[in-house]
Amino acid sequence: MAKEWFTWRATAVRSMRWNSGLGAALILGCFSPVFAKNPQSTTPLVHKKKYIMGTVYEIVAYDGTPDRAAEALDNALNEIVRLDGVMSNYKPESDLSRLNRNGHFHAETVSRDLYEVIRKSLKYSRLSNGQFDITVGPLVDVWKAALRAERAASAEELEKLRDCVGYEKIQLLPPEGVEFHSSCMRIDLGSIGKGYAVDRAADILRSYGIESALINAGQSTIYGLGAPPGKPGWLVHLRDPSSRVDPQVLLCDNSVSTSEQTPASLLGNDWAGHIIDPQTGQPVRTNVALSIVAKTGTASDALSTTLLLVGPEKGKPIVKSMADAAAIWVTPEGQIEVASGGPQIVVGRNARKNAEMSSGKSSCGSTDRRKTQ
Repeated sequence: MAKEWFTWRATAVRSMRWNSGLGAALILGCFSPVFAKNPQSTTPLVHKKKYIMGTVYEIVAYDGTPDRAAEALDNALNEIVRLDGVMSNYKPESDLSRLNRNGHFHAETVSRDLYEVIRKSLKYSRLSNGQFDITVGPLVDVWKAALRAERAASAEELEKLRDCVGYEKIQLLPPEGVEFHSSCMRIDLGSIGKGYAVDRAADILRSYGIESALINAGQSTIYGLGAPPGKPGWLVHLRDPSSRVDPQVLLCDNSVSTSEQTPASLLGNDWAGHIIDPQTGQPVRTNVALSIVAKTGTASDALSTTLLLVGPEKGKPIVKSMADAAAIWVTPEGQIEVASGGPQIVVGRNARKNAEMSSGKSSCGSTDRRKTQ
């Protein structure tokens, strides 16, 4: 495989486990591997994957020492396994599950990773005026139960949960204390946890001296470390529900995530969905696919949910205020809205050529590769 390089293409809706009883819900905005010949490269390519967090993580890396690269990829995937034991709300022994049981009106000491991902989540809650909110756990639970019962959640059920939700009811007590100021609050990290795990995996690869790698988290978040040999970046085809636009981006030391609400045709009803608006308690009503490029997996993962919820009118100012972000909203009819604070998302027949030209103007390969923040 020495003369091949990876691009990734957004294809179709794939399944994501909500829990073992529910079976498949959804991961949307998927990316599948596409190979293209790269005759300039003789550097070996190493590829590994592992089922973690209810999905498949894949990592590919170019490195002149394949044995070292293989060890790096194994340890990066093992780091994601470890983080699953920290952030899972399905595993009763996880750090998150313990906090959800014991953190009500009590300062619970948590692991450094859990503290950090909560701290970063609150940053995006403030940025979005509460549209991004990891305290939606009780709302997610009631809609799962409604889906199992094949009925919509009632207004009475949602009203009872109003006091359970609200990011401002989380208090951080440095260096590693967390307290809930609500008796029924429960955190769900599904909208940021995979991105955080991607960033930690990238840190492991860097610690081994890996400079060219692609990390694919369940086909919803992708991080490009450096660039493939002889290429300006990692080419990613973004989600396009219209099959007309074919938006693309070249990743180099940055990440892309996609969010899209569950199509009614997959759930067999028109009232459910896996993305919940924390302010209304209802599944968000939109058929738009949103892709966001950001500097880290944590940022792109969190922002993808945020920008889908707020829409392009409120979302564009958020994107333009960030120097390392770009976003595109695509409708099933092929209408697009684009915003950028720096990176370029290109569309159309010459998208790939334009993406490579745009990336060629950047300093990919000479960027600061310290730990992701």
